[in-house]
Amino acid sequence: MGKVTEVKHPLIQHKLTMMRQQETGSKDFRELLTEITILLGYEVTKDMQLVDVEIETPVCKTTAKVLEGKKLAIVPILRAGIGMVDGMTTLLPAAKVGHLGLYRDPETLKPVEYYCKMPEDMESRDVLIIDPMLATGGSSVAAIDVIKRIGAKSIKLVNLVAAPEGIAEVQKYHDDVDIFVASIDEKLNDHGYIVPGLGDAGDRLFGTK
Repeated sequence: MGKVTEVKHPLIQHKLTMMRQQETGSKDFRELLTEITILLGYEVTKDMQLVDVEIETPVCKTTAKVLEGKKLAIVPILRAGIGMVDGMTTLLPAAKVGHLGLYRDPETLKPVEYYCKMPEDMESRDVLIIDPMLATGGSSVAAIDVIKRIGAKSIKLVNLVAAPEGIAEVQKYHDDVDIFVASIDEKLNDHGYIVPGLGDAGDRLFGTK
């Protein structure tokens, strides 16, 4: 079973509280999301592999550690996932960025893929799927389906806020995927919104209604 990690760092919790507040505007919301994503990324990348290299400091030669160079792909789920890209690429500037567009069919309520543009060699990359909200889990499950269909084997899901129902849905279909979140909230309401949540992340990011 994939692990679920709730990252309870004090800075994350403080910044998330600011994001939840109704009066927080789009500019501050975007900046806070970037900051939290960087902090989440620290936890997400803690198992990256290192190799030894010989270097020369101003004092002497020594053996030091560097990342082994495993290729990475960051895949935001459009559109709210875009708000997490800057944070992840600040931390992982060599990573390639794919884009995956999904919308919910109003009749079936199932996610429908409308856009997919990925880096090459996805089967050899560690993939981070990013989306601020893990609510019902439908979009995340569909996104993981797409990424696995392309050939990726190593996938992690990174969210800001998650509902227990969404986590359970992902684990039901993809129990090999680790999930990283800043907060596991109480529940979903009758409209599929996370409670207490922070509203519609896309609308709050981009100032739309």
